[in-house]
Amino acid sequence: MESVKSQSYEVHINELAKAALNQHVAKKKYSKIFLLVDENTKEHCLPVLKNIFDGPVDAILEIVSGEENKHIHTCLQLWEDLSNLDGDRKSLLINLGGGVLTDMGGFVASTFKRGIDFINIPTTLLSMVDASIGGKTGVDLGSLKNQVGVINQPQMVLIFPEFLKTLDARQTRSGYAEMLKHGLIQDREYWKDLIENKNFTDANCIQKSIAIKNEVVLLDPTEQGLRKVLNYGHTLGHAIESYCLDNPEKTTLLHGEAIAAGMILEGYLSHELRGLSRLALNDIKAGFSQHFNRIEFTENDIDAILQLLKYDKKNSHGNVNFVLLQAIGEAVTDVKVPEELFQKAFAYYSE
Repeated sequence: MESVKSQSYEVHINELAKAALNQHVAKKKYSKIFLLVDENTKEHCLPVLKNIFDGPVDAILEIVSGEENKHIHTCLQLWEDLSNLDGDRKSLLINLGGGVLTDMGGFVASTFKRGIDFINIPTTLLSMVDASIGGKTGVDLGSLKNQVGVINQPQMVLIFPEFLKTLDARQTRSGYAEMLKHGLIQDREYWKDLIENKNFTDANCIQKSIAIKNEVVLLDPTEQGLRKVLNYGHTLGHAIESYCLDNPEKTTLLHGEAIAAGMILEGYLSHELRGLSRLALNDIKAGFSQHFNRIEFTENDIDAILQLLKYDKKNSHGNVNFVLLQAIGEAVTDVKVPEELFQKAFAYYSE
């Protein structure tokens, strides 16, 4: 299976990934090699990696899993660990984990000693198809997602679908939501195939999603225009995710669960503002409803979620900017949404 070539690095899959990792480390002769894990990847994925990676690891750094730990205090501990372990500018950090860990590990590496090399080995479906491409690193600010960070590219990204065997069904569905998004914004046939495909975790589907995201990022690496289409479903989805994370009365949602709701809501806005057909809208809602439970929202929930929109990263000059669909496979950016449509969108979602 061919590797996917991104800006300054490649995404390798399976045997090519194993060869690329060992060849790269042998060539670069790093002064120190550090491995970042959480308690889950330490237990389930580290033994697999030991059979893949031939090189020595000087130290294993461990963080606590979960979005609630994706903050600057965790980074501070990691910076201190790297310093205490005599990390220098010729060190390498290998990030073995899901999107939270690779986002944060990439940020720590990008800022330690003003930047050291890092390699991402995503272990969840979500991180394989989303965090593997684009070079976005960063942490949350309180419950507000990804408010602090930099765009910086890894040396390489290595995909081993074998790690997906360690996931439960809920985690797998979370990644599936991002794959469905790739179809909605860029490839109608891929959307249809994914909805009908019961084996969406195979290497071919993963490679297809990576290729779609990569095509967009190559044309707009710093998110000045086209790359914004990757945020479809994320404006409301991130607000929903943040609200549930910060509200002890609500069930904490996985990223894919929140953006699945966001894509239905923003599908309704697309119907109202950009001519997405009612048939396509209902197709989107039905597709997500097959795999994701409907979230119950009270009026107070909705009001609080809408208040969080002002913190969205895509905002400019005080305006909340949305990515919407003109058709399945065709997205548009920087759409302003009248406030009265939000309540109608939530009403449609709850029908």
